[in-house]
Amino acid sequence: MLTIEWEFLHFSGLTTIKLHKIHSARQQVFVVEQTSIYLDADSKDPISYHLTGWRKDIDGEEQVAAYLRLVPPGKRFDGKIYAEPSLGRILTAQSARGLGLGRELMRRAMIHGAATWPGTDLRMSAQRHLEKFYGEFGFETVSDVYDEDGIPHVEMLYRSPKS
Repeated sequence: MLTIEWEFLHFSGLTTIKLHKIHSARQQVFVVEQTSIYLDADSKDPISYHLTGWRKDIDGEEQVAAYLRLVPPGKRFDGKIYAEPSLGRILTAQSARGLGLGRELMRRAMIHGAATWPGTDLRMSAQRHLEKFYGEFGFETVSDVYDEDGIPHVEMLYRSPKS
């Protein structure tokens, strides 16, 4: 059985070792596996919150099993400024796929998003082939298909229930 320890931290709370492991996992998925050449470590990391599912490897070392970042509202989204916080860099490590971690990651992201910015919608740039998956969490497609780093994407929005 795979045991996952979940952690939701602002960038300032990450240790250098954890940040290194997060960046390594992001590079493995987005740059190596998806062959997208782009600057993954960007200016959004220091202003963001980072949700990480950690697993222990055979040597007892923590490794990233699942990860995403939440960028605060009003900061960015594909070069535009939006009122909503945005989810991004969403991944499940290859060794942890097929175990439901993506669903748990999204469930936790929505809980943390609602707790951090109550009553605020959430936005994301989603790979088009994952549109149905994110739709299961209430995200709606709000754009036409566009190319981002050689992969078809759509902009999606989750409309938070207003109290």
